[in-house]
Amino acid sequence: MTISGKAKLAGVMGWPIGHSRSPRLHGYWLARYGVDGAYVPLAVAPERAEQAIRALPALGFRGCNVTVPLKEIAFRTVDRLDPVARRMGAVNTIVVDGDGALVGGNTDGFGFLENLKAGCPDWSAESGPAVVVGAGGAARAVVVALLDAGAPEVRLINRTAARAEELAADLGPDLAGTVTVVDWVSRETALDGAALLVNTTTQGMGGQPALDLRLDALPVSALVNDIVYVPLETPLLAAARARGNRVVDGIGMLLHQARPGFAAWFGVEPEVTPEMTRFVLEG
Repeated sequence: MTISGKAKLAGVMGWPIGHSRSPRLHGYWLARYGVDGAYVPLAVAPERAEQAIRALPALGFRGCNVTVPLKEIAFRTVDRLDPVARRMGAVNTIVVDGDGALVGGNTDGFGFLENLKAGCPDWSAESGPAVVVGAGGAARAVVVALLDAGAPEVRLINRTAARAEELAADLGPDLAGTVTVVDWVSRETALDGAALLVNTTTQGMGGQPALDLRLDALPVSALVNDIVYVPLETPLLAAARARGNRVVDGIGMLLHQARPGFAAWFGVEPEVTPEMTRFVLEG
């Protein structure tokens, strides 16, 4: 890979940022496709985030990814929002338009759906109710993506019911009716008849306790996904696999959500491959 004075620039902005695997995955694509470009980590404290985002055009950046805790700040800072980002209330991808305007998008939902399609090609959001555990930013992206893809019902479970109710209300009257908020004490009964179960919390991540959810009521035909990817096989996925459910791990969501940004900044439609997945996981 060669970097010249004409190199195309992009990066990932967050606080902290040292843990991010985005530079590694974009670096892989840059090398694979022979792009004259660079993708760099940008450690930006929240109080400096608006200033840093506004500086992207002046510094010659074509855009950047945005990660926690800056997604909501980016949402308020960009000049224009695409419809998906507006509905999600957060921005994870910024593109500097030809006129220098900052355009905010959110590719988390795209990455989530593409990961499920890659891991289980015959899966369809229309096949039945989906159960989503969690009510944070990732849950919001997953819920919006599922509804847009035709899920007939989303059952939303969160320890704090008020936060789940807020998420459902934010979807607006046209979609809120298809989202049912389930009390934490009733979480296991919500699995009855579900076609998909998704964990969007950090429970099951390395160093965190396993998700407190028995799967007895979940149909064996249901697909189970955990967006956690460290470890790849979380306790939830191990339990689901042991009882015969199909499972999809979380690394693909990270990889697929990166595709639209790379295409916009570097002009190449990248491909997620097994070799790339292994390379990113090794980092």
